[in-house]
Amino acid sequence: MSLNRQEVVRAAVEVLDQYGLEDLTMRRLAGLLGVKAGALYWHVENKQTLLALVSDEILASPTGNTPDRDVADRNQGLAEGIRAWAGSFRTALLRHRDGAELVSSTLPVRLGSVDPGEPVRELLGRCGLSGQQRYCSRALVHFVLGHVTEEQTRSQLHELGVVGEFDARGEEEDFDRGLELLVTGVCALVR
Repeated sequence: MSLNRQEVVRAAVEVLDQYGLEDLTMRRLAGLLGVKAGALYWHVENKQTLLALVSDEILASPTGNTPDRDVADRNQGLAEGIRAWAGSFRTALLRHRDGAELVSSTLPVRLGSVDPGEPVRELLGRCGLSGQQRYCSRALVHFVLGHVTEEQTRSQLHELGVVGEFDARGEEEDFDRGLELLVTGVCALVR
């Protein structure tokens, strides 16, 4: 069987969605693809590179752009743009089991090609926030990643019967309210 890098990444996303980040191993991935684990290293240098490629896949939309990339292309106000970007980023992460944890693990090593904060940095720059774009975008990225990591963890603990209830609607409300605090603060900096 002849493999290519994209097939390996797609299979890795399947393993992630079915089993979670902890069980996304080279051995399991190789088994799914019907090859020996060593064969995967022809397509990815190491596991960290594989995780970065999976992170890029999570953050990519069917058009090849990050789902939040549209924020930088629209003529909308700062508050609306941040909300749209954060909602799109959250949705992309929630689409995949342990999506937030995986993306969080790849950002510090900067192996991925998709920077989830880039669209919001561009938006902040266009709206007149100079000098603090980096700090504001990082705070927003960390808020979304942190919230979704907790949300996905609680959901999985509920599925396992460890916690009694999981309120998806409450999670969304918490996200919206927390985001609104950040939006208010960022908008105040522009004024």
